Amino acid sequence: MLTGSLGVAISANGQGEEETIEKNVSVFPMPVISANPTAGWILGLSPSFNWRNGLPETTMMSTALAMALFTTENQFFSSIRSNAFLKDDAWALLADIRFSVNNQPTFGLGSGVAPATVPGTPSVSGNDPIEERIYFNQYRFYGTALKKVQGTRFFYGLGYLFDRMYDIHDESLDLGSHPIGNTFHHDYQNQKGFPTDAYTQSGVSFNAVLDSRDNVANAYKGQFAWFSYRAMPRFLGSTTNSGQLWTEYRKYISLNPERPRHVLAFWTFGWFVAAGEVPYMFLPALGWDMFNRSGRPYTFGRFRGEDLVYGEMEWRFPLQRHKDFIGGVLFVNATSASSRTRDVGLFNHIHLGYGLGLRFKVLPAKRLNVGVDYGWGAYGASGYFINIFETF
Repeated sequence: MLTGSLGVAISANGQGEEETIEKNVSVFPMPVISANPTAGWILGLSPSFNWRNGLPETTMMSTALAMALFTTENQFFSSIRSNAFLKDDAWALLADIRFSVNNQPTFGLGSGVAPATVPGTPSVSGNDPIEERIYFNQYRFYGTALKKVQGTRFFYGLGYLFDRMYDIHDESLDLGSHPIGNTFHHDYQNQKGFPTDAYTQSGVSFNAVLDSRDNVANAYKGQFAWFSYRAMPRFLGSTTNSGQLWTEYRKYISLNPERPRHVLAFWTFGWFVAAGEVPYMFLPALGWDMFNRSGRPYTFGRFRGEDLVYGEMEWRFPLQRHKDFIGGVLFVNATSASSRTRDVGLFNHIHLGYGLGLRFKVLPAKRLNVGVDYGWGAYGASGYFINIFETF
């Protein structure tokens, strides 16, 4: 852990005295050696940055997480994702910038096992889902500015979103075979009249946020709610005209005031195509939230559809009698996705995930934890996950 003083700001406190605000940036380098069901083994660096732009009594801690990772599945991920609060929380600034050379399995749309309705798709054996690997490169830039309503914890504002996926390749696609070796992605794109090798989303978001958490990286109490409508018109560069709705809620309940690490945490979000048509890889999908934290123990994109609802509950507790360095978690989550093209309704199928993990407090002053989790889910899904910050 590295801590450096980046400057000093002086302000009057109204009583003729002066308060000194020292802006210290805490850097935790976080070398990564881990694995998950999507990427296989992962090697790289994921430093986190934590700082405060004002007094602790009036200004939330700002956080940023960078990443440069290579995997045994021939993937490369790089990103910078941040949540910054200006002095007195007058503004909140969110950023999500990514570049990746990626591949991951896709299982068709909707939760439940997809039937072999796509020409050339192999038939389903028992309850085993069809898995098709898709390769793609992605560049993303999301930026959002939120202004606080004075005297409250409500924020509102606008954002700009740009997402491009290109060099898309379906490993299972074979249009020269008899019968045709079609895929979920290729069939969906052709039905909608969309390109199959590259597509873009570009648009604006309209946002309203409530944030009363006591700590962004590791909340002991408070709540967080986010409503975002995202308009992606063609005149701003999108491949299609579309609108998506994101709704999210988190709640943190302290179970023991004398041991604040003893917390019951809840997280739910709904992600919906609200207007128009959306290319396959931009559809709502598990694991594609801002920090890619939803859906332990499943692969990213395991459940995808025009509508997706996710819920999770986690019990966080200390494992030491008098210290807070080591903690534990137990979690359970549920996911449901629709497929309007297959007439699969939302909540027709609900899939559970569950597991447990350890937490190590590597930066106590900022409540910064490193977590190691293992989870189990439907169709034999399992895997372990290593994260910095809490999962949510």
